[in-house]
Amino acid sequence: MISSAHRDIIRATVPLLETGGEALTRHFYQLMFDQYPQVKVLFNQTHQARGDQPRALANAVLMYARNIDRLDSLGPLVTQIVQKHVALQILPEHYPIVGTCLLTSIRQVLGEQVATDAVLDAWAAAYAQLADILIGAEEGEYARHAQAHGGWRGARRFRLGRRVAESEHITSFYFVPVDGLPVLRALPGQYIGLRVLLDATGEARRNYSLSAPSDGREYRISVKREAGGLVSGYLHDQLKVGDSLDLFPPAGGFVLQEGAGPVVLISAGVGITPMLPMLQAALEAGRRVHFIHCARNAQAQAFGPWLQALAHSHANQLFYYRVHGQGDQCDAAGRLDRELLRKWLPGGEGLDAYFLGPKAFMGDVKRWLGELGVPAERCHWEFFGPAQALE
Repeated sequence: MISSAHRDIIRATVPLLETGGEALTRHFYQLMFDQYPQVKVLFNQTHQARGDQPRALANAVLMYARNIDRLDSLGPLVTQIVQKHVALQILPEHYPIVGTCLLTSIRQVLGEQVATDAVLDAWAAAYAQLADILIGAEEGEYARHAQAHGGWRGARRFRLGRRVAESEHITSFYFVPVDGLPVLRALPGQYIGLRVLLDATGEARRNYSLSAPSDGREYRISVKREAGGLVSGYLHDQLKVGDSLDLFPPAGGFVLQEGAGPVVLISAGVGITPMLPMLQAALEAGRRVHFIHCARNAQAQAFGPWLQALAHSHANQLFYYRVHGQGDQCDAAGRLDRELLRKWLPGGEGLDAYFLGPKAFMGDVKRWLGELGVPAERCHWEFFGPAQALE
């Protein structure tokens, strides 16, 4: 049980986390992977190498310390963490490993004079409280998935039914359950977890957005081949039609919100994937949609012909704008900017804006939407890392 004295100590460590949080979390991950190599499969090592994962954890720890007296303020952050954990199948037995390595890292990085026994006791209590919150929320999601029609718990075997090249770097993969039973319907914008076995490194887990509405029979993901990407390379180069792998149930909080107002979907590159089921759901609900997509050129853009045909068939409902770095068959050449966004934003009350793409792109779009008067609570995005990085 966390006490008032513990809370006082946690609050006192906030300045240390503000200046040295990333150094602490980098040390934490190195220690954990060295001492508990079995958990390494739960983490994307590309994110580790780029510093995204340590940065995201540092932000989460800092936010927890800042809000130790009002945990309800952490709602969105907790939801995001829970959804990521569920997609990767984080289980209760993983939490003691994290707790042990976190406390050890606090002592080793901050030193005994700062990280006294009292400080470690406070953080042990705080971590236990947070672990209980996350374990309880994650168990609720696991149980919900298991009880839902077409749902399951843990891993389920799926077979690659077909694959379709969507652009020069993006390929769609269609997965059907080996058992032939129905599959859980995902919310528009959610992702699924994949578990693959790689010849070079063994097991790896990744999350990929669903790029089509789930119909109860199959799932589609559309994956960009990333330079040096172990799992994307495996999917593109080795996974053949008929091969099977494990999937975890759909998860994620970046989903189309209910409503009747207009929607703008803004994406760049492979960020287009979760926008596609959102687009179809919004059209089915009778909402007006402005779809803005940025790509390097027509060859790099996925789903262009399909989007054009959909816009033609919904001429009074769907407005499709293309921005290409090279001006071929597009509505604007160069880069999306504030003026183009102002011009293309739908009018009317109750606008919901969704955006996804590279970090710099998302930072610009987030700022422009605010400057153009879109309320913060109606701006929705999904981002791996601290939200402050988009400011």
